[in-house]
Amino acid sequence: MAFTAADVKNLREMTGVGMMDCKKALAAADGDMDKAVEYLREKGLAASAKKASRIAAEGMAYAGVINGVGVVVEVNAETDFVGKNEKFVNFVKGVASTVAAQNPADLDALMECKYDGTDMTVTQQQQEMVLVIGENIKVRRFARFAEGVSVPYIHAGGKIGVLVNLEVDGEASDKVLEVGKDIAMQIAALNPRFWDKSQVTQDVLDEEKRIMLAQMDNDPKMASKPAQVKEKIVEGKLNKFYSENCLLQQDFVKDGEVTVEQYMNTAAKAAGVTIRLLGAVRFEKGEGIEKKQENFAEEIASMIK
Repeated sequence: MAFTAADVKNLREMTGVGMMDCKKALAAADGDMDKAVEYLREKGLAASAKKASRIAAEGMAYAGVINGVGVVVEVNAETDFVGKNEKFVNFVKGVASTVAAQNPADLDALMECKYDGTDMTVTQQQQEMVLVIGENIKVRRFARFAEGVSVPYIHAGGKIGVLVNLEVDGEASDKVLEVGKDIAMQIAALNPRFWDKSQVTQDVLDEEKRIMLAQMDNDPKMASKPAQVKEKIVEGKLNKFYSENCLLQQDFVKDGEVTVEQYMNTAAKAAGVTIRLLGAVRFEKGEGIEKKQENFAEEIASMIK
């Protein structure tokens, strides 16, 4: 029985085993998925196949600068407790080091990279961690900045990881790094949709205008006002939209009298440099993953039947 690339991918997702081993297993099993899983378990590669199907929405987000390269990664586990496990934390840092050193194109490429300092792939090392810790563990995503000055920030022991990337015309002094950390903390706290108002696309603005006009049409005090008056009010409200959703236009959390952009420019001038925000990445652990809702009463009832 022949098998496809999709079969290989499905087997990998079922077992957490590397792509090449999954291909070998399917070839040995003549394309039969169940037999391929058995083959991997017999080889000791999929001893934790059942764990791979369990929801992993905890773990940690980690950001760091490794040999001048900025990296932020998210690695998930099943329980919050594992996020504090020293072996798990070291695994996450090793994943970050692998990203920094090997510059993988995407997650699949990362999983086939040699895990930093070993002859094992990241997939194989991840599988080892599943066996050691006893929970499903998954490397979920990463980002990397090789150019500019990167400044990492980790909030609440790995609940949020932020990496800010700056262009600095001058020395990247402690003051510059402080600016980067302040910006990263702002991003962690307020999670802006955009870095600058110039990134807000016309379709986003059109949608915001539509909503604002609809709100006025539904407000008895505003509904009867002329269209041109409503348009002027909307233009004024868009400034508030920028200040709420765009990082550089937000009020700086440490000093509400200035925006983030004003703070950055003032601090840069004091440090004798110019600073420009090139980009940033914010990972929050478990973001977008649907967590299993436990019903302990049902669980206990099922155990005593």
